[in-house]
Amino acid sequence: MAGDHAFAAARTMVGTRFRLHGDDPADGLDCVGLIAAAWRSAGRALAKPRGYPMRGVDGASIAAYLRAAGFVPVGDQGRSGDVLCSDMGLGQMHLGMIGPDSIIHAHAGLRRVVETPRAAMTGTVWRLMQQQ
Repeated sequence: MAGDHAFAAARTMVGTRFRLHGDDPADGLDCVGLIAAAWRSAGRALAKPRGYPMRGVDGASIAAYLRAAGFVPVGDQGRSGDVLCSDMGLGQMHLGMIGPDSIIHAHAGLRRVVETPRAAMTGTVWRLMQQQ
């Protein structure tokens, strides 16, 4: 399944340094770039916004990006390759890639990509539609 491949690719990026607007593991990743890089490694190039701020982003802007990239919101707990969109407060939205028991995300505070338990983050689950 493509989502399993995307999650496996994201897992290889754990430890990659954080870089705002980064979408290449060799140069650094942010949360948006991590999702794009993982899916690119799984064979699916996604549209990626440019020049977005770290703070001051609303849920509607993130939803518009996710829809443009081919994701749709789903009402379940998610499966491998799905994206969790979390509202971190103070106008900061955050994306992570869901796996069987964990989430991989680019942690700005820790300055690297990390894997955390699934229960550590909440939010809306988005799934990439596989048509094309």
